[in-house]
Amino acid sequence: MKVSRADRSSFAHWWWTVDRYLLAALLTLMISGVVLSFAASPPIAERLGLDSYHFVFRHILFAVPAVLLLIGISFLNERQVRRLAMLLLVGGLVLMVATLLVGFEAKGARRWISIAGFSIQPSEFVKPGFVVICAWLFSEGSKRPDIHGHAIAVGLLVLVCSLLILQPDFGQTMLVAMVWSGIFFLAGMPWFFIIGLALLSVAGIFTAYTMIPHVAGRIDRFLNPEGGDTFQVDTALESFTRGGWFGRGPGEGTVKNILPDSHTDFIFAVAAEEYGIIICLVLLALFTFVVMRGFSHALKEHNAFTRLATSGLIALFGVQSVINMAVNLHLMPSKGMTLPFVSYGGSSMMAVAIGMGMVLALTRKRLDTSRLVFHSGLELRHA
Repeated sequence: MKVSRADRSSFAHWWWTVDRYLLAALLTLMISGVVLSFAASPPIAERLGLDSYHFVFRHILFAVPAVLLLIGISFLNERQVRRLAMLLLVGGLVLMVATLLVGFEAKGARRWISIAGFSIQPSEFVKPGFVVICAWLFSEGSKRPDIHGHAIAVGLLVLVCSLLILQPDFGQTMLVAMVWSGIFFLAGMPWFFIIGLALLSVAGIFTAYTMIPHVAGRIDRFLNPEGGDTFQVDTALESFTRGGWFGRGPGEGTVKNILPDSHTDFIFAVAAEEYGIIICLVLLALFTFVVMRGFSHALKEHNAFTRLATSGLIALFGVQSVINMAVNLHLMPSKGMTLPFVSYGGSSMMAVAIGMGMVLALTRKRLDTSRLVFHSGLELRHA
């Protein structure tokens, strides 16, 4: 696409300021998700008595608006990103409370609510809003201690984690707490708080292990595979061996026929069996590129809010990706977490698109007013 630098339209301005390499990597991940849905989802649909391509069509149905959201949000400025984040956070928290009251239960958890015929997981939309608002609170709290930004951010963490635990969703609780701690650390967290958070995290994990059988079961099965049912994880791990470097070929895999979550939590295993470890490494390289590119932008950023928000959103994207792939490789207990842009799931795809659209918006090239100086009292130039 050729766009003249002399063009003064909004699109031209966006085109010359957005990180096109980051955008291309994200779109490639989305396309990869559509391709892998053709491999992973038909057997699931057939077992449920649905049309073979039911989940494929729905994946595409979610992917199209996700692309529009990704690009549309990237046009926003910093203030508009904060406003959108506040809407997501407040609206998402209200829906999370409603989910506990009138939502429907699936697999022992109450995380979804039906709106206009669509099943929505509000916690997915809370995450990007929560990250951006906490980044703003930390940045403002450092500049203006009178607004108590750090204390409010702590309160938000407690509120969000409490609602997640009530669902229950311990995987998302851990993810949110880790990303929040990362933002707090970048904002200049004192060592006293670092040690306190570490001890609190250990205490939280121990309490969950001793008091919640579901959590204890997953940890026990991970530490001692012979002590419980590890069928899904073992089958996923075997798919990497069966696929080898170059895979068994599209449609030739067997893991998708026996894993109930092959199109969501274990789509990485399906990719390994049918397309090989080489393709898995390509996917890993794409995720790594997105994370490193995002952090590179954050390191160069002088504005505290932009730096913290970009780092937090990228950490959210990266940690979730690592957790999903680690579970597929049996490197950590099963968490029931999707692979961003690749796994099937409308709420997850939309929420990740919003979060990464915010990253594209925050990392667009802009004039750094902090480095401008006046010359001769008349002309404003970049230092």
